[in-house]
Amino acid sequence: MAEQQQLAQDLFEDMQRKVDEASQIPLGDNEQKLVEEIESLCMNCHKDGITKLLLTRIPFFREIVIMSFDCPHCGCHNSEVQPAGEIQQQGHKFTFKVETLDDLQRQLVKSDTCVFRLEDIDLEIPAGRGQLTNVEGILSMVAEDLQTEQPERKEVAPEIYERIEQVIRTLNSYASGYTLPLTISVDDPAGNSWIEPSTTDARGKYLRTTYDRTAEQNTVLGLAPTEEPPDGVQMRPEYHAQQMYPHMPANDAPLDQDQDDIVENQVYSFPATCPGCSKPCATNMKMVNIPHFKQVVIMSTVCDHCGYRSNEVKTGGEVPEKGRRITVSVEKPEDLSRDILKSESCVLSCPQLELQVEPGTLGGRFTTIEGLLTQVRDDLHSSIFGDDDNAGGGDSMLAEERERWNNFFERLDKAIKGEIKFTVVLEDPLASSYVQSFTAPEPDDQIKVEDYERTDQEEEELGLKDIKTEGYEEHANQARTEEERAKEFLDNVVKQ
Repeated sequence: MAEQQQLAQDLFEDMQRKVDEASQIPLGDNEQKLVEEIESLCMNCHKDGITKLLLTRIPFFREIVIMSFDCPHCGCHNSEVQPAGEIQQQGHKFTFKVETLDDLQRQLVKSDTCVFRLEDIDLEIPAGRGQLTNVEGILSMVAEDLQTEQPERKEVAPEIYERIEQVIRTLNSYASGYTLPLTISVDDPAGNSWIEPSTTDARGKYLRTTYDRTAEQNTVLGLAPTEEPPDGVQMRPEYHAQQMYPHMPANDAPLDQDQDDIVENQVYSFPATCPGCSKPCATNMKMVNIPHFKQVVIMSTVCDHCGYRSNEVKTGGEVPEKGRRITVSVEKPEDLSRDILKSESCVLSCPQLELQVEPGTLGGRFTTIEGLLTQVRDDLHSSIFGDDDNAGGGDSMLAEERERWNNFFERLDKAIKGEIKFTVVLEDPLASSYVQSFTAPEPDDQIKVEDYERTDQEEEELGLKDIKTEGYEEHANQARTEEERAKEFLDNVVKQ
């Protein structure tokens, strides 16, 4: 276990070594200094120390600032990581299942606004100091932090001491790889935290989701809302369906149309709050009827203040009894123009391309096969190599890993251009996804549709096990009867 913990410590020492080496590089008169040195107050001895700042790039992630403090008087040392970029438009949450010793070496960036959770034992590290480490390192650091106050707890609160001692043993067992698997998650409303991905991750092992921040989270991040709404938008305390107003001319809708009904292909606009900056904006909504499928709602939000943009597709109707798996064979370039609807609950996979998109990663999308693959490529390429094509993923990316990612994007580019044949599989437990058929209403030989029984895990994740749509009145009456019997029993006990 000592050898495993030493690996995590080596990562911090390597970070400190890079900062020290960069600070010793001789520079010309017109060259920019790589490492900035600032005199800082030591909080241990209250004398002046030196803080070194280095701007660097993390492979698969983005630019960060590495800060290292040294005090020559008392020897106090501290290292910290902060994001160098701006706050992202949406929050990010990464969920990772650690199954092997190699998974413990995955790099992890925890910003000062991130919450780290160990799901198996319900252990949470609140937002605090930013860290650059790996999975094993953060587990070992949590165990060391808990161990610091154990002697005092043993004397003051022996029961709490025993409980925390058990947690420490569990963390050390996880960090050494003796107890696997385990599930960890990092939830950052600023979107500046990250867990290293891999092309070999199986389904359900690595999950990245984005979400809109709440008003409280925006307040914590310093994104204060404004009281001035944009032009043409009237903010109200509460919004109801009848308060929506058509964005298009009123004469486009039937004259006898009831105001509470939503007309197909009519664009509606209603006031909203931008999740990126908490300022007022407008959300446009349009109902579209997809032939041979169902009605869907397309929603688009654009913020004129911060530039936030989002597009989502919502499907309606009842929850089907079974899930649906759609397999479409892309054999010629014309197949790339098929319309495709990927719902939020759908898993998209292409076995020939070694591509898999987990539920919630892209949200609901209504586009073409080519458009969906292009979006996946752009988002993933930006995450791996950054916005600069010449970045190469950073100088610390292993050559083998860089070659693996380059081969992956090369296959994906050929698929988008229609140069290779591949298969797209949409597995949706809510049967809300769709692929256009070129021979509808006749069956299409290139599309295979099959229904399947949902697993217990899918039922639990969708919340279907807690839904009771039939016989709930009888259940409520039975609960009231039992309550009356209990009350009567207690009354008799009191009388006796």
